[in-house]
Amino acid sequence: MNHSLLMVNILQAFYWFDEALQAAMKAQGVTSLNRTQSLVLSVIANGEHRASRIARQLGISRQAINQVLNSLNALGIIVSRPDPKDSRALLVEFSEEAAVLREVGIKALQRIENELAGRIGADKVDGLREALAVEWGPPPT
Repeated sequence: MNHSLLMVNILQAFYWFDEALQAAMKAQGVTSLNRTQSLVLSVIANGEHRASRIARQLGISRQAINQVLNSLNALGIIVSRPDPKDSRALLVEFSEEAAVLREVGIKALQRIENELAGRIGADKVDGLREALAVEWGPPPT
């Protein structure tokens, strides 16, 4: 019976995914990004475009997300604009120039997931995805 802490296992799994993603991007000759930048881009690629929600999903401050978004904007990877529904909010998306980066990243993540399914079983990957997608409610105190 494995008594390791789930939190540590989840963190190690995240690092495994990120290292595989970084290696895939490097192999394709795509811009090298730091871990925070690649995580923010993954959230955007997953469909979230509001800066405040990206920050909330990643558990970082609005100031921190603005720094990351500014760095990605300076690299020409994303563009930002005011939300037409809320002028105080900022929407971000991949720039036209980053289409190759986005496509390479998404395909790499799909290959990584397929590799994981081959290693541990598709049923376990599906179960993991389902378990992590369930609303867990607020953290216990």
